[in-house]
Amino acid sequence: MPHTDRTILEALKFELRFVEDGGYGRSPRTPWRPQYIFEDSPSCLNFNDPARPHPCNECMLMQFVPEEHRELNSPCRFIPLNEKGQTVDYFYRCGTQPELEEALAGWLRREIRRLEGQPVIERPVSAEEEELSKLAET
Repeated sequence: MPHTDRTILEALKFELRFVEDGGYGRSPRTPWRPQYIFEDSPSCLNFNDPARPHPCNECMLMQFVPEEHRELNSPCRFIPLNEKGQTVDYFYRCGTQPELEEALAGWLRREIRRLEGQPVIERPVSAEEEELSKLAET
């Protein structure tokens, strides 16, 4: 089913509320593992279904995934979240959960503004984010 700008906008707004409300905190059902960004969100087509019956290419987030990552497992991990191209996968390897959630919320806000036709305002990169980026490049 094709995704309209309206359905994508509503899904991104839902995801932003989910992040801001602490939705990616520890789950009471699985407190031993971190929650996966996008994959453990109610907006995921396969939410709470370990069989994963729905292919990721049906997900509305696929339009944000670079072409070279679309055939991977969990392609949503490769959505560039900022101007440096840092992805969910990058933050899993080189960042912290708060840094990841901050980058995710920033990306969601920018995409929401873009879809609503509002100007996108970039925030300055912090010294800590700059240092993380340098470490990841080495």
